[in-house]
Amino acid sequence: MRAAVLEAFGAPMPIRELTLRAPAAHEVLVRTVAAPFCSTDWLGWRAMRGKTPPVVLGHTALGVVERCDGRGYEHGARGYDYGVGDLVVVAGTPQCDECFYCGVGRPDQCALLFESPEPVLATDHAGRPVRAAGRVGAYAEFVVADRSQVWRVDSSLPATQLSLLGCGITTGHGAIVNVAEVGPGSSVAVVGLGHLGQWCVQAARVAGAGRIIGVDPLAERRATAAALGATDVVDPTEHDPIEQVRSLTGGRGADAVVEAAGPEQAVQQAVAMSRRAGTVVLTGVQWAQGTVSLPQNAIAIHGRRILSCQNGQSVMSRDLARCVALMESGEYDARPVVTAEYTLDQVNEALYASGEFRDLSGVITAFR
Repeated sequence: MRAAVLEAFGAPMPIRELTLRAPAAHEVLVRTVAAPFCSTDWLGWRAMRGKTPPVVLGHTALGVVERCDGRGYEHGARGYDYGVGDLVVVAGTPQCDECFYCGVGRPDQCALLFESPEPVLATDHAGRPVRAAGRVGAYAEFVVADRSQVWRVDSSLPATQLSLLGCGITTGHGAIVNVAEVGPGSSVAVVGLGHLGQWCVQAARVAGAGRIIGVDPLAERRATAAALGATDVVDPTEHDPIEQVRSLTGGRGADAVVEAAGPEQAVQQAVAMSRRAGTVVLTGVQWAQGTVSLPQNAIAIHGRRILSCQNGQSVMSRDLARCVALMESGEYDARPVVTAEYTLDQVNEALYASGEFRDLSGVITAFR
């Protein structure tokens, strides 16, 4: 099969012919139809996410089931309702329903993701194992994924839009609904208006937030956020963004702030933009070993909830259908978020467009 292989950090990824391994009984073979190029993969390409070459990047995909073993298909705590020929999302976060974390309702921390090495997807011409980033390896003609990462999608929406369900849409939706628990009339600030931030803006609008403030230095991203539901947009390069948010929220700060950018400064700003007894949701990570420094009073005395947001704390067996329904109804609109389509041979163009902030979500849609 053809795949884009990260062989050296920071260097263009060549398209290689790889020998795909056969799926095990608990795995599903999926022919890739569409795969979004995420900023997370750009960071992985830059050696900031703990990847080990050779590796195929891409941690979510939309595709068609080519093979699933019957014994594995029926195994586990939940039924797997997909079969050969079905359209499926391959999600970057498993939901095995068997580990401790799935058992306590937190599949975003599934042991399969955090306690197992990234699996081998194929071998190259020299016989070297090539691993799959995020247990998916989406920038390839085929994906071999654990059955707990595969979800049937019943929708006639374009593949480019549905491909965002395995990461960006569910994470943004979950950040607002599952983690921040935004309710009607709330004030929400979103720091960073990339693809994730745009989904947070839309989710806040659907949740009934009274004021939605988007913060980003790029004018075109602010304009997109305003079109998707932000009541106010803030340019952090013009004036102090913390003071701008406070001035829009009665001097207190926002009820909920979602950090969707990654750098330490964005995290610090998000905390400072929130009101006392408010909620701060942290979604961004740049360096795998990065650290963040925060003022003690803000987190120990002023009553804030500072919450982690891996995959929006989504439960895919519940949240995927909710997000599809919101897309089908038009309440979630992926059209402004999908900013370009690429072939697999153009993967490096997609990579640079992501890293240079020219794309919100560029999607690879042709693999052969």
